[in-house]
Amino acid sequence: FPPAVFPLSCAVQSYSWGKVGMGSEVAKLLASSDPLIQIQPDRPYAELWMGAHPRGDAIIRDNRIPQKTLGQWITDNPACLGAKVKDAFQGCLPFLFKVLSVNTALSIQAHPNKELAAKLHAQFPEHYPDTNHKPEMAIALTPFEGLCGFRPVEEIVSFLQSKDGNGGWLRAEQLERSGSDDPRGVSAALRVCFTRLMKSEKKFFVDQLNMLVKRISQEVAEGKDTSGSNGALLLRLHSQYPGDIGCFTIYFLNLVRLEPGEAMFLGANEPHAYLHGDCVECMACSDNTVRAGLTPKFIDVLTLCEMLNYTPAPSSSKIFPATQSQLDPSVYLYDPPVPDFAIMRIEIPPSIKLYLVSAVDSASILLVIQGTAVGTSTAAASEMTLRRGSVLFISANESISLHLSSPDGMLLFRACCLL
Repeated sequence: FPPAVFPLSCAVQSYSWGKVGMGSEVAKLLASSDPLIQIQPDRPYAELWMGAHPRGDAIIRDNRIPQKTLGQWITDNPACLGAKVKDAFQGCLPFLFKVLSVNTALSIQAHPNKELAAKLHAQFPEHYPDTNHKPEMAIALTPFEGLCGFRPVEEIVSFLQSKDGNGGWLRAEQLERSGSDDPRGVSAALRVCFTRLMKSEKKFFVDQLNMLVKRISQEVAEGKDTSGSNGALLLRLHSQYPGDIGCFTIYFLNLVRLEPGEAMFLGANEPHAYLHGDCVECMACSDNTVRAGLTPKFIDVLTLCEMLNYTPAPSSSKIFPATQSQLDPSVYLYDPPVPDFAIMRIEIPPSIKLYLVSAVDSASILLVIQGTAVGTSTAAASEMTLRRGSVLFISANESISLHLSSPDGMLLFRACCLL
């Protein structure tokens, strides 16, 4: 039998929003996994792609395996996915696992559901390259900030009417009047108000934005507290994307702060933007993103405003809980309401020196964040040294024994598909 458990060397994406040089978690993981890799001090290391995506297919680090990449190997050995996964996802790995190191904000965006994806792909294949949905989950590795989902209406209204009525031009009266007893009325009013913002004339909103930035800058200079108008975040985004409509979205969307180990799940049509920090992320295999601000890329305001989920909710509701496994107290499972992927956080305490990464009925990808071990498996060609930054592919129904050598335990993340 060919080895069914093997190490991977993964693709790095140098998007301009990424953290630079060794300030990036992606770069640190790379440097630690392979001492021969030279980290360039002025290059952004934005994303590490662990999977079989055609634009970043992982390379197999086992010279006994004739296939060069994970994608080729899965095509030739589809049973490695597990019977259910293979049938449900037409012989393809259904997820892409990533590490992100975010320095400046990513675009205000949302991902379509399958129905809308099929429609957008048919109409604009150059912007929407496939027909799949793209739910995502991010789990913080360092303190992580993002915008996610619409704020409670009273927060939005209080921002729009704050101080000298800078939001008056958005005519929020309708939003204010839409009492909380009628959720559909609230959503309709929110849609009108947000769409009015996103479709406003560039010259007009740039003037409004400059006035607001000037006012907040003055307040900061006078030592006043600007937290009531999200001052620090507005000035930061405005310095990153001057005159961008996306700067105003901070008054509509929740600011979500995640501590390491906390997660947020981004379902279809949920407006979001990552702002700063490092995370592991898992997503369904798709490149469909509808953008509308904080980006130099193609923006599609009409589609975005049309598709969004306009249900207001507090930021605390955006934190997705992990459940500790009954069978293995070292495992915390993040199991989102989609079939494509789930993530396990595995925290092995220092007292354990031999740990079994148990078999699941799905191909999985294992990432080491901290700790060292030697891994053995009946399905591997030889012993594997695991250290910070190591990535392993594990075929369905295969397990690995870890012989820990680090004094402070291990932290691992494992992406799989639990049908």
